[in-house]
Amino acid sequence: MKREEILKLSNEDLSKRLTDFQNQMVNLKLTHKMTPIENPMRITGLRKIIARLSTELTVRQNTAKAEN
Repeated sequence: MKREEILKLSNEDLSKRLTDFQNQMVNLKLTHKMTPIENPMRITGLRKIIARLSTELTVRQNTAKAEN
């Protein structure tokens, strides 16, 4: 998920996607511990997506606070 796609999302969609990706991360890590997954770089990619979503959500919250 690229930055352009993230910017188009509403705050609710952003929160929902962040939760979904975090759940996927937990499941992927658990699966990887039991039996190694074919492409372990998926974990790194997912972690980066979570960071992007989290950063954008924080930026939006800080901007909302600054406006008030």
